[in-house]
Amino acid sequence: MIDKTGFTHPDDFYAQLLAAHEGLSKAESDALNARLVLVLAAFVGDQDKLTEALELATREKEKSS
Repeated sequence: MIDKTGFTHPDDFYAQLLAAHEGLSKAESDALNARLVLVLAAFVGDQDKLTEALELATREKEKSS
């Protein structure tokens, strides 16, 4: 479970993320997200943390359905 984060400026990152998607088509935006996920996974580098993140993201998707 994620109980501590080093995310000091989440709003700044969110603004950067939105800016990175500006002007992109849906396909380009999806490709950017896929590349970003893989880059971030490489930075994390811990299989247990990645599995936990994937499970958390899947759980959040199920809540919104």
